[in-house]
Amino acid sequence: MATGRTHRPATRSRGIPEATVARLPLYLRALTALSERSVPTVSSEELAAAAGVNSAKLRKDFSYLGSYGTRGVGYDVEYLVYQISRELGLTQDWPVVIVGIGNLGAALANYGGFASRGFRVAALIDADPAMAGTPVAGIPVQHADELEKIVGDNGVSIGVISTPAGAAQQVCDRLVAAGVTSILNFAPTVLSVPDGVDVRKVDLSIELQILAFHEQRKAGEEGSGGGIDQAAPPMRAAASSSRKGPDGDMPAVMPA
Repeated sequence: MATGRTHRPATRSRGIPEATVARLPLYLRALTALSERSVPTVSSEELAAAAGVNSAKLRKDFSYLGSYGTRGVGYDVEYLVYQISRELGLTQDWPVVIVGIGNLGAALANYGGFASRGFRVAALIDADPAMAGTPVAGIPVQHADELEKIVGDNGVSIGVISTPAGAAQQVCDRLVAAGVTSILNFAPTVLSVPDGVDVRKVDLSIELQILAFHEQRKAGEEGSGGGIDQAAPPMRAAASSSRKGPDGDMPAVMPA
């Protein structure tokens, strides 16, 4: 069984733009839903609507895959599932380690979508000695002292970091030194990695803050009839916020 250590997806070598790569999982999710309903073909308009993009962008993205569909018929669903899965490297097994088995790490370990999408959780790692041997999602947690050996023994090239922010960079450095070349970072901090290592950051607090911004804007538009925001001047707002708690201003970011 392939481990993913020596094979890299063909997307970059074939010059597929990063924006297109980011949309491929959206197309695959929509196509998989169609396949499960035994739908044989789909038009670009229908698939674009299901994926949440416009049809012109979809056709342009698919042109990078060499798939143009058939006029009057559309795209063959099963073939597109295969094409996109191959481009994303999902036709082989990708062993993954999750480091940091707190509430978030445990939730990730229990996520059933990994296996169905070509990812196998090879190991769970935590620095707390009391966690060692404790089964989470049927997998015994291993101590962080064993990280390098675990990565090597399982041929891991993808690591998931769900530790507190203060520990994330050290964990990242150890993963990279052990041979991991792709990292999914859930820790609320920016990681520094060498060239050749890919990092994708998932910050739930930032996403919530963005949603809060949109909610505030919508409330402001409703209150002012769609005109200029009537919020208090900056100095008055700052003075008001300083009374929110005994420690001064409210925190700029949500706690992890």
